[in-house]
Amino acid sequence: MESKNIILGAIALLSMWFAGTATAQIGTPFIHDPSTIMECEGKYYTFGTGRGGLISEDGWTWHGGAERPGGGAAPDAIKIGDRYLIVYGATGGGLGGGHNGRILTMWNKTLDPNSPDFKFSDPILVAQSDGIEDNDAIDPGLLLDPNDGRLWCCYGTYFGFIRLVELDPQTGKRVEGNKAIDIAIDCEATDLEYRDGWYYLLGTHGTCCDGANSTYNIVVGRSRNVTGPYLDNMGRDMLKGGGKMVLAAGGRVIGPGHFGRVILEEGVEKMSCHYEADLDQAGRSVLGIRPLLWKNGWPVAGENFREGTYEIESERRGYALELVVDFVRMAGRMRGFAPSSEEPIKPVPSQELADVINTWPTGNIGVRIGDYMTRPHQKWTITAVPDAGGYLGGPYYKIVIAGTDRALAATADAEVITVPEFTGAPEQLWRIDQLTDGTYRIMPKSVPGSNEKLALVSIGDSTPTLAKFDMNSDNSKWNFRDH
Repeated sequence: MESKNIILGAIALLSMWFAGTATAQIGTPFIHDPSTIMECEGKYYTFGTGRGGLISEDGWTWHGGAERPGGGAAPDAIKIGDRYLIVYGATGGGLGGGHNGRILTMWNKTLDPNSPDFKFSDPILVAQSDGIEDNDAIDPGLLLDPNDGRLWCCYGTYFGFIRLVELDPQTGKRVEGNKAIDIAIDCEATDLEYRDGWYYLLGTHGTCCDGANSTYNIVVGRSRNVTGPYLDNMGRDMLKGGGKMVLAAGGRVIGPGHFGRVILEEGVEKMSCHYEADLDQAGRSVLGIRPLLWKNGWPVAGENFREGTYEIESERRGYALELVVDFVRMAGRMRGFAPSSEEPIKPVPSQELADVINTWPTGNIGVRIGDYMTRPHQKWTITAVPDAGGYLGGPYYKIVIAGTDRALAATADAEVITVPEFTGAPEQLWRIDQLTDGTYRIMPKSVPGSNEKLALVSIGDSTPTLAKFDMNSDNSKWNFRDH
């Protein structure tokens, strides 16, 4: 069904910001069966079942406005050269024409409906089903093989097999004489990906279109050949119902389906999907974007960052980010090696902010990295900043010393300090991306006087600074420990 945009009320929107657990996008991210997210001329686009889709200026706040003719269901999108190829299913899936489905492709130079170059080509039929054979031509997915430039389209649903056909990457037509290959059953909304010598087939398993009672989840198998066989982690063939779990329901979102992959740069990947029901948004079907991790050669849905108070731990050695302040000893005397067994056992109270804050300077304070001692100068509270915008899959955050307004900030010298008060300036806003190995990258929204894209790095065991991100170096990676 075609999603209709509904404007969120201010109260509902603010509740999402401050709950700290939002996993869907904000704005009006209502969509079903979203395509792979495409970037075009500085904006992000995704298309869904029906004629429309969503647009985002920053990848975090989404609204309606994307246009796609042809209607139908479950499109996918890919950029080939300087053009965008859209594929979609017309009828099928029990919608209107039963299982008489058709897969069609069409091209456009741009996805911006306001551009003078915006014009879709006439649709091209590349696959179909007659309603009585063992396939339903719906839910297509595209892969442009990075090894040989060949273009592939998978399609199908629970009514029979998932099939694979080859398309011409220049025309979008089916390669002449190409025969469809059966590659899976017991899933739908499939997507093909390639990584490190493996082809991955991601399928949506379970039931859809029943709101909070939908059982959708995303599974995967892999093969050394694009034509299969696609086996899961236990060696089960997806032609026999195999599939390793990638993402299931969790928290307040139900029924993830329609996987899409976005590679931002080495080590930074996102996955998109829709949730059949976001319980915090009236049970509507919404766009979800999460980090995409790779563990032992398998794709795994990462976790969107959650607000809280953390130790910020450097992957380099395991030391913690902290203020450059004098160490304040806790109460108590030095202990001997043989204390009296008759000495009463009394708990030692933890050091609190009030015990030390008056010893800290009142102006800017530098930061360093040191042994974590559970002290106030090592505890950071991280919260999303309303109205500060965001990036693909997340909002900008402020990072302050717990219990204070002392904020981490980038300097014009490409260093990091803390300032006495958070003002919302761009150098005090931080982007937090979970990387493909599960660690995190921390980046300021901007560095004063610079257009360079820099990240928080540990150039020494005790020295943090800002520098270019390097996925191959533990200097660039951080963890958040909730003690």
